[in-house]
Amino acid sequence: MQTVAPNNVAKPFINGKPVASHKFDWLIVGLSVWMISGIQLDAWAHHQLSIETFFTPWHGVLHSGFLALALVLIGTFVRHVMRGHAWQQAMPAGYNLSLVGVAVFLVGGVGDMVWHMLFGIEVNIEVLLSPSHLLLALGGALLVTGPLRAAWVCTTNDSHWAALLPALLSLTLLLAILSFFTAYANPFTELLAAQAARPLDRQEIMANQALGITGILLQTGLMMGLLLLAVHRWSLKFGSLTLVLIISTALTVSTHTDFQLLPFVLGAGLIADTLYWLLKPSVTNLDGLRLFAFVTPAIFYALYFAALVFMGGIWWSIHIWSGTIVMAGIVGWLLSYAFAPPRTASE
Repeated sequence: MQTVAPNNVAKPFINGKPVASHKFDWLIVGLSVWMISGIQLDAWAHHQLSIETFFTPWHGVLHSGFLALALVLIGTFVRHVMRGHAWQQAMPAGYNLSLVGVAVFLVGGVGDMVWHMLFGIEVNIEVLLSPSHLLLALGGALLVTGPLRAAWVCTTNDSHWAALLPALLSLTLLLAILSFFTAYANPFTELLAAQAARPLDRQEIMANQALGITGILLQTGLMMGLLLLAVHRWSLKFGSLTLVLIISTALTVSTHTDFQLLPFVLGAGLIADTLYWLLKPSVTNLDGLRLFAFVTPAIFYALYFAALVFMGGIWWSIHIWSGTIVMAGIVGWLLSYAFAPPRTASE
């Protein structure tokens, strides 16, 4: 059982593991932003500058960020072992998998160089699907989610904003990683419904619409899965959902510099926070949870299509874009059942 001191101040140990200080959580978040910025800069350079080589300044940002993270995590492990902790309990609560992430990322980095020597440099969608890059993605996800796991076990349900902020930023970076590695089916990296993207061939039209709809449904699942995770665990403060949505989307659109979308995402985030405040979704308020899970993605993508209209128009018919909005809501609604199944007769 976890042990938390009164007034949301964690005791020095939980289940025999030291509790990370608030400063440590913030340090990991800052270094994680450094590393993830390298990924986004590298993607921007590939897209904007057509650079297809391994040794670039952007890779330098990524790998130096990883190195800083690895040194902090390994140093923490070694320091605690030297103080007498068993190696199994030497990492702060929630950070064991971050240390595993260091090893996974190192293996992925070596494997990536070998992969390039054997099969060449990946281009386009290959970048997102090569096994070595997926291994790097797994390692990166384990690294950046340390503060999220730490808050999961070390904070109370009603923890104040400052205590949860590193966890929310950690969750945001996880969403950014998932969005990045599914960019081939992401409505914020490929504006397929925009008027400028309208194909002429009938087969291309059908393929465009099918990919666009699939991308929206996939990204809805990723977004709502993580938002509902936070809603399920904590009582969030107003602005929490806006923070997650605006930062993760800003990182996503930075590759193609479609920053005109961000004001509409900001509006969607504020509406989501308002819905959360009004509906109070939780496992004890299932009607509020179901409605929140449906309306949040529906509003999010309604404003997405509104943004495309503002940016030059959409060519999808009203049947397609309106139906896609409803389907996004249904995906969110169905996910709510994974976090809070219907009650049985005995409950």
